This record gives sequence, structure tokens and C-alpha cells, in this order.
Amino acid sequence: MSVLNETIRGSLQIAQAMGTTLKHLFKAPVTVEFPNQPASIFPRFRGRHYLRRYENGMERCIGCALCEAACPTGAILVEAAENTDAHRVSPGERYASVYEVNLLRCIFCGDCEEACPVEAIVLGHDFSLAQYARRDLILTKEDLLNPPEPNVVIRPDA
Repeated sequence: MSVLNETIRGSLQIAQAMGTTLKHLFKAPVTVEFPNQPASIFPRFRGRHYLRRYENGMERCIGCALCEAACPTGAILVEAAENTDAHRVSPGERYASVYEVNLLRCIFCGDCEEACPVEAIVLGHDFSLAQYARRDLILTKEDLLNPPEPNVVIRPDA
């Protein structure tokens, strides 16, 4: 009797799986031809890092290194330098002379973004981060201040 029950139960599971397959067989594909078509992502997606500036062009980063301290993997390196009247980079007393993000170690958790008191570091929407060389996955301050434009469309929250 147990063999008969197992056969019937197995046949019902196969029929259910075939029903799911047939239901999706006649729907339009959801494939996106990236990079020819922009990819659709959610608004809270966390991708490539970038450093923000104020409207007057000054850097927001004040070199406090709170993002470095908050990073659970140690993927951020910040070296601060003093601002002078002749060479003013940020509105604070200090600025980040060196700012690097190692994308090989980053887990895109957003802790750096939350720890920043001046909202200087932000995780954007760019997800196309593939590189051929490992060195290219370490973003320098110049890379972070001048990010590429992401090829994405923000979809509304579902």
C-alpha cells in the first residue's frame, strides 16, 4: 500500500511541476539586454561607492575615518591631512588626502554610509563592477569623486 501511495504522491508532484512549467512557458521573457538596455533595480539597492561634494565644489569628506572604523571587513582606508587657508579642500579642519575602497573585501553592507557624519560616502546604483585586473577593484579618491553614470532604471518599490 505504501508503494501505491508514494507513486500517487510522486505523480501529483510531477503534475504540479509541469503545471508551473506550462504556466510560465507562454509568458514574455524578462531578459534585459544589458548594457544595451538599462537594468531595472530597486531604490534601496547598494552598489558602487562614491564620494559626494557640496554645491560649491568642496569635498564633503572631513577625514574623520568613521567609515573606516565602521567597516566590518576593513575595506576602507582613510588618511587625513590638515586644511590650510591656501589649500582648502573641505569645510572642516581636515580632509581625506587618501581615500580608498577595496571592492574585493567590501560586502556592500552600507555601514560606512551610516557612520559618516557629513554624508560624504554613498553607495550608488551602479552594479557593473567587473574588471580584468585586481588593482582596478581598489577605488581611489579620484575614482570615488568622479563615478561613471550607471545604466539603470530605478523601479518603484513593490
